[in-house]
Amino acid sequence: QVQLVESGGGLVQSGGSLRLSCAASGNIFSINYVAWYRQAPGKQREFVARITSGGNTDYQDSVKGRFAISRDNAKNTVYLQMNNLKPEDTAVYYCNAVIHYEYYWGQGTRVTVSS
Repeated sequence: QVQLVESGGGLVQSGGSLRLSCAASGNIFSINYVAWYRQAPGKQREFVARITSGGNTDYQDSVKGRFAISRDNAKNTVYLQMNNLKPEDTAVYYCNAVIHYEYYWGQGTRVTVSS
């Protein structure tokens, strides 16, 4: 019914920036929220940021002031602007959305931050 398509990952040096995109497609009438999670090798998946249908946002403490989540409702797309990246941000980033009471996950996009 619904698919999430992610893009924007890559290799960047410490202090650089990347913008991740998560586009939802299918029969979508409402989206409860969209969130970004990340998982580093050997660690469990952790919450990064979320945005609700009303535009409210929330961030993990370690990314506050550096990351910004935003949305384009017309395109059913959510973005994660990542600035001042650190090696600790290296992980596979996953898009998660709650749509019509169902949970959906993207396949992940890899972000590698070199020192």
